[in-house]
Amino acid sequence: MLTIALLALPAFWFADSPHRGWAAEGAPGPAVTLTIFGAGTLAGPFRQIDEDFMKQHSNVTIQAQFGGSVKMVKQVTELHQIADVVAVADYSVIPKYLFGDGAKYTDWYAGFATNAVTFVYTPQSKFAAEINGKNWYDVLSRPGVEIGRSNPDTDPSGYQTVQMLELAEKHYNRPGLAAAILANAPKKNMRDTETELIAALESGQIDYLAIYRSDALQHHFKYLDLPPQIDLSDAKYSSFYAQVTAQTVNGSLAGKPIVYAVTIPNNAAHGDWALEFVKFLVGSGGQQTIVENGFGSIMPAYANDLNRVPVDLRTHLRAWPK
Repeated sequence: MLTIALLALPAFWFADSPHRGWAAEGAPGPAVTLTIFGAGTLAGPFRQIDEDFMKQHSNVTIQAQFGGSVKMVKQVTELHQIADVVAVADYSVIPKYLFGDGAKYTDWYAGFATNAVTFVYTPQSKFAAEINGKNWYDVLSRPGVEIGRSNPDTDPSGYQTVQMLELAEKHYNRPGLAAAILANAPKKNMRDTETELIAALESGQIDYLAIYRSDALQHHFKYLDLPPQIDLSDAKYSSFYAQVTAQTVNGSLAGKPIVYAVTIPNNAAHGDWALEFVKFLVGSGGQQTIVENGFGSIMPAYANDLNRVPVDLRTHLRAWPK
């Protein structure tokens, strides 16, 4: 079985693999099943990317699982599940869990997409007719408004939402803004990943949902067009983003631009095919699908350390900007 966990495989693994390059040379080769672990917000574009990849490689079947990025990574590190590729909604999840604190699951990752945090709603949401980019924080803090969000302890969207609200408090000079809005987003309105709450929004159980802009576009939801100073979409504001933190069971997390990253774990069952998949993901075909699903493209993708990336992948990447 081929398992893809959107993570990264160190260069030495590919260099030593007796099957290095086999995926590109064999046609079509033995049947394999590739396992992918991905962030919940990647489910939409990855379904198309998976399908396109399998059309090009008829012997490959992809089995993908999606959920909160931290949760998916811990399936590798704590539950010891085998994944061929791992993709997360916050690049820092990979070094923190896969090669931090003595972990040796990988030592590289590639940033391949960007996103922004927003709130989505429907015509039936409370105050939907009056909310806009100027009054949104007042509307969301009104009594009776129900807000959904993901769990900051399991999902980047959860802590990025908290960071965004803290940034809004500074940007608009509105002390107490974050606490007032979060009071309307209690634990009962929280899930491991925000996409699990889409049905609740559509059915009217909640009025607003903190989510990525890509999901707003994919699902044709109304959404707030927040300024880049607070929505974590623009690296130009990195120093401002870094002024806020979100407290989680995994520590205090400073704000930073949203960059999705992918890697291949050292113990991937099909490292050669995982490499081919990552090449496809960061290439023109994969990036076109990423853009069509509301994400920002990074092409060439960023590498945290080009010297650690598998040799066959290096020409597809560039050094991570300082």
